[in-house]
Amino acid sequence: MQLNQYQQGEYHPGAPLVKQLLWYSIGDFLVQTPLLPMARLKVAILRLFGAKIGAGVNIKPHVKIKFPWRLTLGNYVWLGEKCWIDNLAPVTIESHVCISQGVYLCTGNHDWSKPSFDLITSPIHIAAGSWIGASAVIGPGVRVNEKAVLTLGSVAVKDLAAMTIYSGNPCQPVKKRQLL
Repeated sequence: MQLNQYQQGEYHPGAPLVKQLLWYSIGDFLVQTPLLPMARLKVAILRLFGAKIGAGVNIKPHVKIKFPWRLTLGNYVWLGEKCWIDNLAPVTIESHVCISQGVYLCTGNHDWSKPSFDLITSPIHIAAGSWIGASAVIGPGVRVNEKAVLTLGSVAVKDLAAMTIYSGNPCQPVKKRQLL
């Protein structure tokens, strides 16, 4: 690759420069800081910057969100400590989803086959009732279907079937999920 030939393509951050600067200088700090432990205040700040957020959302300290205007959270979503939503493309997390501590949601990658190392983005969608285990990674374009589980430290680069538990790198189905 020739990084001096890098191509961003048609990618745009999705907000005016002033909004981006305000987010990075004030909003991002207020959402990440442990000095404001109240999730309601963090939710209000994210909404102010364009996030669509339902009721009962719990946001722990050190949660990093690249662009709140590209984030949709349903009702009763939990975002664990130090999770990173790297949303160059939209990220949708439906209701009753637990994103455990240290999870990385990555919507961007590069075309390693081109010398210009072109940026490629694709959304992530996590359906209702799913659980993403601590330190797991979800790559661009992945859809986690209803009530799927991605276990501790696992990596998802393809869609996850509903009601299925996945583990490993890359993750593989382990068994069907049983709910009582």
